[in-house]
Amino acid sequence: MRLKFIIWFSALILFAGCAPETFFDVNEQLDYCIAQATKTIDSGLPDPSRIPRSIANGKTEWRKVNYRDWTCGFWPGIMWYNYEYSKDEKWKNEAVRFSGALFPLVDSAAIDHDLGFQVYCSIGNGYRLTKDTAYKSILLRAADTLSKLFNPKAGTILSWPREVPGVDWPLRHNTIMDNMINLELLFWAAKNGGSKIFYDIAVKHSVTTMQNHFRPDFTSYHAVIYDTTTGKKIKGITHQGFSDSSMWARGQSWAIYGYTMVYRETKDKQFLSFAQKVTDVYLQNLPKDLIPYWDFNAPNIPNEPKDASAACVVASALLELSTFVTDKTKADEYRIKAEKMLAILSSEKYQSGNINNAFLLHSTGHKPNGGEVDASIIYADYYYLEALLRLKKMQEGKNIY
Repeated sequence: MRLKFIIWFSALILFAGCAPETFFDVNEQLDYCIAQATKTIDSGLPDPSRIPRSIANGKTEWRKVNYRDWTCGFWPGIMWYNYEYSKDEKWKNEAVRFSGALFPLVDSAAIDHDLGFQVYCSIGNGYRLTKDTAYKSILLRAADTLSKLFNPKAGTILSWPREVPGVDWPLRHNTIMDNMINLELLFWAAKNGGSKIFYDIAVKHSVTTMQNHFRPDFTSYHAVIYDTTTGKKIKGITHQGFSDSSMWARGQSWAIYGYTMVYRETKDKQFLSFAQKVTDVYLQNLPKDLIPYWDFNAPNIPNEPKDASAACVVASALLELSTFVTDKTKADEYRIKAEKMLAILSSEKYQSGNINNAFLLHSTGHKPNGGEVDASIIYADYYYLEALLRLKKMQEGKNIY
């Protein structure tokens, strides 16, 4: 099997100018995701308050979390995507069950910035596919709660408004790159009956982050610390990356996905230009197999863990970005790179197969504290499935959103 992969991968490199559809069938990979998710369901998920998050390297069982965990929206999101692809009511029923478990998130003040991840990836997909008014109500309430974390002096939404083990800024206004993804909830709400202020907050956060969160070469800091009172930037640091000056792979992937989405929602060309700049520095520094190490500046490359989750986020974002770029050569480059990433992620090297019930192997959550290193992680599976669905829609000439 190892020899088979080497021959396959060599062919992929040799025919680098060919569209990667030559190398994998998107429907086959979507069916694979259905099969893997079926194994998880069949293994027993009787309690929707226990939601799959990750499977440690060498283990076979999902670590499960409750609705407060920042990753809680990805499993119900996968259920909605499975339903969208298969039209099988079984997946809709599972999606409804697990989405419903997240409703209490809007019954209290936000304890962190991740309501977008939690609610939009799950209930947001549910509303998109069903137009259930109960889902709309939850989304609007969640957007209102998230907006309360906006600090107008700093110009960004507060991340972690609570003490977090291992960080030194509980009394300061901090913003992490991940926050870019949560803005989609605010954009949606502003268009669907919520306050227009939500749109203004999302745009202001995007502009401030663009100004303060990136180095001259367009690599990103994981976190920026602001003075809570004055809003002045104090410093850029990392929490999950290798160092304050390194390019943490998943952080850069959030930037690529986030600014692509912001351009979609605003049609402001400054965001399209910026999305390409943060994308290009990522692509230019990738290893040959297009799957990044957990941090581009980790000290022991090539003997460092990979992060397939970052590759999944970027593949999905690149497909969308390719539809916005007017330069055909550049657009083709982005789409072809995305398809190559998906082809490699769909190989036996990265798919979980019979190893465990997840879709993918080799993601890294929090390397500095030893959390979920070289593991199967639910958000990798979510964005892998999303990217496959987007590619299928593109192949069929459909709108991917």
